[in-house]
Amino acid sequence: MNRRLLDVSYTPMIPYAEAWDLQKEIVGQLDAGERREALLLLQHPPTYTIGSQRHPEHLLLSPEELEQRGITVFQIDRGGDITYHGPGQLVGYPLLMLGHGKGLDLHGYLRSLEQVIINYLASFGIEGSRKPEYTGVWVGESKIAAIGVKFNRCRHRKGFITSHGFAFNIKSGIQNEGFNGIIPCGIQEYGVTSLEDCTGQSFAMEQVAKGIIPFFAELFDYETVLKE
Repeated sequence: MNRRLLDVSYTPMIPYAEAWDLQKEIVGQLDAGERREALLLLQHPPTYTIGSQRHPEHLLLSPEELEQRGITVFQIDRGGDITYHGPGQLVGYPLLMLGHGKGLDLHGYLRSLEQVIINYLASFGIEGSRKPEYTGVWVGESKIAAIGVKFNRCRHRKGFITSHGFAFNIKSGIQNEGFNGIIPCGIQEYGVTSLEDCTGQSFAMEQVAKGIIPFFAELFDYETVLKE
């Protein structure tokens, strides 16, 4: 059986609002049967996003402090609590059709996204893990990847289209940047870590983006088409 094709792109930096609009545009095109499924890999400028759980008290900075730090805030339509996006973090937005032979429900899809990160970490000898009460990927007692998604119900066909996705901390020291202005995902008892902190190596972001693609393709059973 031939694998379905998945368009994959890497963008070094894109404002959050622009990427959010792009996701919504692709969701509409997928629903209308006008394009292939896609995986957007990218970085954002310093941004806080607040998901559907809506806990404003988990944002610890005043409007003045946010402006001083140059951090924008968005209330968005994914699940979950508040998280940080910024330089040194690889963000992945899979825009996939589910309910068309994929056999995944919401929880199965979340676990699969986690498994992509876990499998990638394992290639460096790092043991990534889950915590039953939380979504995301952990190394020891520190979170290395946050996950928050939306299932968009199709209007013109059966099934759902995924949007939003994962945020994978890569650069050392990222936990001392935007994460110190929030209670990440509302979790106070655990810290945050990064790939560089776990390995002691340095990584170019594009290197990680291209390195994670085969793990995503294998787990979700796609043949990828890299778009420049």
